[in-house]
Amino acid sequence: MKIKSRFVSLGLCALSAAIACSFTPSAMAKVSDAQAAALGTTLTKFGADPKANADGSIPAYTGGLTKAPAGFKPHAQHYLDPYAGEKPAYVITHDNLDKYKALLSPGTLSLFGQFPDYAIQVYPSHRSMSYAPWFIDNTVKNATTAELAGKVEGDKVIGTAPGGLPFQGVPFPIPDKGNGYQVMWNNMFRYAPAISLMNCNSYMVDSTGNVNALPSFLAYYMHPWSSPGDDFRKQVYDAVYGFNTLLTSPPTSAGVDFLNYYLPDAAATPPIWFYTPGQRRVRRAPDFSYDVPMAAYDGILFWDEPWGFVGRMDRFDFKLEGKQELLIPYNNFKITNTESAKQTLGPKHVDPSAMRWEKHRVWKVVATLKADARHAYSKRVFFVDEDSWAIILAETYDQSGKPWRETQNLVFPAYDVGGMNMDTFVTYNFHDGNYVVINTDRNQPGNYVKSYTSPKGLHLNLTPDEMGAANVR
Repeated sequence: MKIKSRFVSLGLCALSAAIACSFTPSAMAKVSDAQAAALGTTLTKFGADPKANADGSIPAYTGGLTKAPAGFKPHAQHYLDPYAGEKPAYVITHDNLDKYKALLSPGTLSLFGQFPDYAIQVYPSHRSMSYAPWFIDNTVKNATTAELAGKVEGDKVIGTAPGGLPFQGVPFPIPDKGNGYQVMWNNMFRYAPAISLMNCNSYMVDSTGNVNALPSFLAYYMHPWSSPGDDFRKQVYDAVYGFNTLLTSPPTSAGVDFLNYYLPDAAATPPIWFYTPGQRRVRRAPDFSYDVPMAAYDGILFWDEPWGFVGRMDRFDFKLEGKQELLIPYNNFKITNTESAKQTLGPKHVDPSAMRWEKHRVWKVVATLKADARHAYSKRVFFVDEDSWAIILAETYDQSGKPWRETQNLVFPAYDVGGMNMDTFVTYNFHDGNYVVINTDRNQPGNYVKSYTSPKGLHLNLTPDEMGAANVR
């Protein structure tokens, strides 16, 4: 496979720039004490069904994966696959697709419709998500105290912890019937490595099968609410998620540094800055959001859709349509850790042998464009894992109602620190026949992914002042 370098404009490189109906405030969310009593009994304390499904193809939840496989060394180059010895239980192809249609999302079915050689290798299911006990305890507290607030439905999350915030846990473990905003916020507050430190590569495969290297960067992705105590969170404006990316290629963009945070109040001005070597100063980033195309990816992504969705939810009505069993990408260690892009990227789609699919229960959220709002998408559908609260599949539709894109978040358990890593994703563009893979090649020389429970001792640049001082040096 020949890989070409793709040089792009400075302002929209890689995932490093900012990603970035009224209702009665405080009207939605907290459940009664009687409802909350289900947590830890008929539900797990984080809100999932603890039982196996009827035929046993989804196992009971037993605490997740907390033991590393033999040979793994914390903070080494990458994670090892604890399920490497397993074989697919079955493979779905065009020949047997009708048998499994009920277990596939519409976007996944569109992939079969677009590519005659597309296939899904289905493995035994493992409920590998694990939690720190303190995070689960806080999740139980949030069930009866956390609420949605703001001038527009879904704008912010409040609670009874200091500062009027929720406790450091999932805010809505028992979502209100029909309320998709709560599930989307659960995704933002999900338990994950507090710090994911990485050096990796990203690629765009065009409609002719050419593989183009996208800008490379050193990065750390941050989930401050997953760090014990509130020290980390207070350093970063109480942000629920953030990242810092330092571009290392192409040469014209090397040295550009971005610092991005997402707050519990999505309507607030996002704290996003960037540093450019030519000007040698830190500036506020432009307001990249909603359906502004990301030039680095030839417009294959909008600014509000990396990892399925980021940003404010005010332009769509988010409805929760319930829970279902679905075949989804899960426990993916090959494309995220142990295999190279040359092994995994095909001319039209990711090589099916590089992907692991399993059956899990997911929440389904449908977001419909409001009548008075503008966006290129008319509808978005999200499938959210019941155990991790991570968006696994995100599917979007154009104004004519036709499928446009599907994003597959390739999660794997960070068994050394707990939580689910969701750094790597694939987005397919049905309109143009191209796709991107973000954050791969971690088995290549100089690349890595390492997880930490706090920033202590890591010398990270968490504020614009720290970023400026480090780059000037």
